[in-house]
Amino acid sequence: MTQFLPPNLLALFAPRDPIPYLPPLEKLPHEKHHNQPYCGIAPYIREFEDPRDAPPPTRAETREERMERKRREKIERRQQEVETELKMWDPHNDPNAQGDAFKTLFVARVNYDTTESKLRREFEVYGPIKRIHMVYSKRSGKPRGYAFIEYEHERDMHSAYKHADGKKIDGRRVLVDVERGRTVKGWRPRRLGGGLGGTRRGGADVNIRHSGRDDTSRYDERPGPSPLPHRDRDRDRERERRERSRERDKERERRRSRSRDRRRRSRSRDKEERRRSRERSKDKDRDRKRRSSRSRERARRERERKEELRGGGGDMAEPSEAGDPPPDDGPPGELGPDGPDGPEEKGRDRDRERRRSHRSERERRRDRDRDRDRDREHKRGERGSERGRDEARGGGGGQDNGLGGLGNDSRDMYMESEGGDGYLAPENGYLMEAAPE
Repeated sequence: MTQFLPPNLLALFAPRDPIPYLPPLEKLPHEKHHNQPYCGIAPYIREFEDPRDAPPPTRAETREERMERKRREKIERRQQEVETELKMWDPHNDPNAQGDAFKTLFVARVNYDTTESKLRREFEVYGPIKRIHMVYSKRSGKPRGYAFIEYEHERDMHSAYKHADGKKIDGRRVLVDVERGRTVKGWRPRRLGGGLGGTRRGGADVNIRHSGRDDTSRYDERPGPSPLPHRDRDRDRERERRERSRERDKERERRRSRSRDRRRRSRSRDKEERRRSRERSKDKDRDRKRRSSRSRERARRERERKEELRGGGGDMAEPSEAGDPPPDDGPPGELGPDGPDGPEEKGRDRDRERRRSHRSERERRRDRDRDRDRDREHKRGERGSERGRDEARGGGGGQDNGLGGLGNDSRDMYMESEGGDGYLAPENGYLMEAAPE
């Protein structure tokens, strides 16, 4: 199609002239070689030292080894300091230890906010106090948490030693003991490796529950870790702290799982309760349907019984409707034209069968009345309806037979009386004469 374009447009599609090649003025940066070419290490072999003259390689110290070394050095320094202080320590020449040692009471684990007046008020109940010396830190001036109380009488100190141990002052239970530095030979304070304590032996299962003022040697048989050096004690504290945190996490997770199980059980109980309510409602509907079906069946049986009663009366009335005389018309005892096997004998046989059927009907009615009385005892709420059905049954399906005012028992007695005058037929209520024997 382009060949049909005008020349001015064809000139737009014409190729341009090729670009002329011009040599570069200088080399490219990657083509320049300013460095010396690579060579081997042979010229430098003579610069290396002899392996026999080289020192052995040194091994660097790891972080754990460095920490262990510093801890060991610290323990050694502390032991040297303790030994030096033990040589210099003499409680009998201590300028701070004043007064009678046998009247002085040692009180430890005191709250840092407790004042001297508060201690005096708490311990004056055991006797008059001569002096109270609270120990403070020399560097910071803050209380160290223990004090010495000197009583005027030794018996007051013994009373306080016996009764004040474990007393709660400002929210903390104090430890009460005698001054052992000047009274017990060979005793050393805790800062020099001795002293009391031993109550914090581990977790809550191995801690000692007493005040800790007695000698710890009597508790060596208790389960739990024995007294350890300073570094091991710190390490065990850290381990116990981690174990306690893990136990708390486990307990928290256990509580969460219990709460989840509780919610799950509550949901299952609600579901089970809903299911039981549905089943109860279904059972109620089923019982209601069963009662209704029983009532319908009872009504149906009543209707059938009434129809049978009405049908029996109609059969007896058929001969009169057809124009034939009843079999017991005429004087009793008179033979018919055909002799003893005539219509009179046949009528007597029919009357006997009818009497037997009447007697069996009376027995059935007595059984029904007995069953109805038993049902009435179980279902007293249906007394009115049962009474209506009894009245309907006694009325003979709405036909007035002259016995409406008589009860069932009186009607049965009247029917059972078969005198010479006749008996009452229950089907239609007519008085029928007795057949001659």
